[in-house]
Amino acid sequence: MFHEINQRYMVHTPSSKYFEMKRAMDATFSLFFLVFFMSWVYPIVALLIKLTSKGPVLFIQKRTGYQGVEFDCYKFRTMYVNDDAHTKQVSINDIRITLIGRFLRITHIDEIPQFLNVLKGDMSIVGPRPHMLYHTKFYSQRIPYYNLRHQTKPGMTGMAQIKNYIGEINGDRELRKRIQWDIYYLKHRSIMLDIRIILTTIGHVFLKALNIKND
Repeated sequence: MFHEINQRYMVHTPSSKYFEMKRAMDATFSLFFLVFFMSWVYPIVALLIKLTSKGPVLFIQKRTGYQGVEFDCYKFRTMYVNDDAHTKQVSINDIRITLIGRFLRITHIDEIPQFLNVLKGDMSIVGPRPHMLYHTKFYSQRIPYYNLRHQTKPGMTGMAQIKNYIGEINGDRELRKRIQWDIYYLKHRSIMLDIRIILTTIGHVFLKALNIKND
């Protein structure tokens, strides 16, 4: 199925050298953040999460990965423990979000544990964002080319994210836009494009941090 979709939409298949360089970049970035950032951020965030709500520090959810293979995606828990966590997407003013969880989501600190996924090889720094299994099943039945996004490892950031398609999916039209940018990435992926996406993402995060400080 994936091969047929790949042929139909003429997705660019990079050289083996690209994949080797991309993996080396993923390992380097993830090790850097885990050693120099996660090592001191984790205990602070873990304490804040435990002080403000009951439940585990990490939220582990099955997501759809490369070629449709499921994997455990790690995040800092930002919501109160609830029965809808694996089927209902989070909205901006979602009452399930904790006080510290709102800050973690705005700053994207909640996604730092995903560097563990990158180091394990389940994810990459750059690629289509992984969706929960419920959404993969739901949207793959509504959008014919949806599964094309699974032709590469899911990423912590990607083309759709730097084009400001972040967070809650508001209808099929918006999702189609996200998928279009995912396909654009598949057609044009290169190390230089990955670096541009990473640098743009860092810039967006800093701008958000400045806005929070100014508020």
